[in-house]
Amino acid sequence: MEIDKDKILEALRRRGQHHRADWLDKEMPDRIDIDRNSGLLSTLDLDPAEFADQPTR
Repeated sequence: MEIDKDKILEALRRRGQHHRADWLDKEMPDRIDIDRNSGLLSTLDLDPAEFADQPTR
């Protein structure tokens, strides 16, 4: 499953983690494969299920 990078960026910025969001924005593609990047999501303390039901903008 893939999720839009923008959803992750929004979550990080809501938490005040602007530097992490900026890094992620530069380094990752527009669609992020949650299986291949599960370690990254875990490091960022993000639950992929949190994004599963959100509609794309």
